[in-house]
Amino acid sequence: MRIKFIHTYQDIISVENFLESWREFTKGKKSRTDVQLFSFYLMNNIIDLHNDLLNFNYQHGPYQSFSINDPKPRNIHKALVRDRLLHHAIYRILYPFFDSVFASDSFSCRDRKGTHKALNRFRQFSCVVSKNNTKTCWVLKCDIRKFFENIDHQILIDILTRYIQDKDIMWLLNEVISSFHKGLSLGNLTSQLFVNIYMNEFDRWIKHHMKAKYYIRYADDFVILSQDKSWLQELTFKIGDFLSERLKLELHPNKVYIKTFASGVDFLGWVHFPKHRVLRTATKKRMFKKIKINPKKEAVASYLGLLKHGNGYKLRKSVIK
Repeated sequence: MRIKFIHTYQDIISVENFLESWREFTKGKKSRTDVQLFSFYLMNNIIDLHNDLLNFNYQHGPYQSFSINDPKPRNIHKALVRDRLLHHAIYRILYPFFDSVFASDSFSCRDRKGTHKALNRFRQFSCVVSKNNTKTCWVLKCDIRKFFENIDHQILIDILTRYIQDKDIMWLLNEVISSFHKGLSLGNLTSQLFVNIYMNEFDRWIKHHMKAKYYIRYADDFVILSQDKSWLQELTFKIGDFLSERLKLELHPNKVYIKTFASGVDFLGWVHFPKHRVLRTATKKRMFKKIKINPKKEAVASYLGLLKHGNGYKLRKSVIK
């Protein structure tokens, strides 16, 4: 039996929730002009937002578009502060519930999860499947093509409706989801939650229906480990069919492969081997490029911290140098 979401629309749009959301939202952003302008009349702005939502007069504002290259070119769309505050208020109420229904081996944008936990889980699974490196461990590595861009609005709404029976909340979620012309905006906090809710359908299918015990997903990047190469080959086609038919997504044709763990598997910025892992060449080049642009102690320290998670002794020496 599927558990239901018990919070109400009033929980989301309450002034108290907006004030707490503002406190969390402004961390590291207080010097930004748009945040300062909103904070100048903070209570008036929050009460206006609350009243618009209370009377169902709320309409999501436009997005500001800009591009970044980290690590590849991405087009980011940023909402107005008013809308971003609402995203945060929605996230505060929805996230704890949905996090409890997510698969344990989904690691992206979740508390107490993250990249390093995913890397350690990969190492743990590889040891189990390879019987401590005494058996051949095959790894199916997949990536979803244009992930955020291809999230289908109606499918997402249908999934949310299975959990949330409050029609007012669903009206609000529909306003946020439909505010972006196609897929989900990379810049919205709610988008991080929505893609995990969307992909939880795949997580449940691959774990429970296909019995993929050694499966790890980080956003649109996932791996499955097995001693049976033929099973992984058959599974690849079934995965493609499920993603296409149920979620209107497709695997990236150039980023799907099956190879032995011993030959080195590229996953989450590292190339993994049975007894060590090394930083991906592209990640390494990007790291040195960023340090050259920004040689501040804080930036260098963050990369030194990253290198602790693999065999990066020589790289650490180079960074310090």
